Amino acid sequence: MALYAQPIVRLLEELERLPGIGPKSAQRLAYHILRGDADAAERLAEAIVEVKRKVRFCARCFNFAEGELCEICDDPRRDLSALCVVEEPRDVVAIERTGEFRGTYHVLQGAISPIDGIGPDQLRVRELVSRLGESDVTEVIVATDPDIEGETTALYIARLIKPLGIRVTRIASGLPVGGDLEFADEVTLGRALEARRDM
Repeated sequence: MALYAQPIVRLLEELERLPGIGPKSAQRLAYHILRGDADAAERLAEAIVEVKRKVRFCARCFNFAEGELCEICDDPRRDLSALCVVEEPRDVVAIERTGEFRGTYHVLQGAISPIDGIGPDQLRVRELVSRLGESDVTEVIVATDPDIEGETTALYIARLIKPLGIRVTRIASGLPVGGDLEFADEVTLGRALEARRDM
């Protein structure tokens, strides 16, 4: 005897594919969707389809964008001399929440992790170097996560950029080692940005 009807099984399977969602969380979400009205379920489904259809990567920094460029790259008030390098688009959001940084960003789309088979060629490093060659950037702030992969990535980027004569700084470790930028509070992340150091 099956525990669930086939459509529920399919929903549970898809929910469990999401990061951080195990069987119990998937079950709670599925029950919430089933208890809600059909309009709420359709709005959720439409929002997912719309975001996949309309959102892409910014052609310049690789942050999420609805058009060719993200809102930050398209903002003429940003300081083009300072470029903050982060691992993921969610890190841009975390830094923007501090209100401490008015420069632009470059999103690597990950970090160097030999164990996972991710090297510099799988990241947006080549695009970063190319971008620096065509811009007026005088400082690159490396804001990768303070874990082994983030530190490895930061050192690699510093070695690559220093010969170009551009100042390379690293955000200070006001963040716990092994932590993610995404979960840092605004005050801690703001202080880490203010106390960045040369690499």
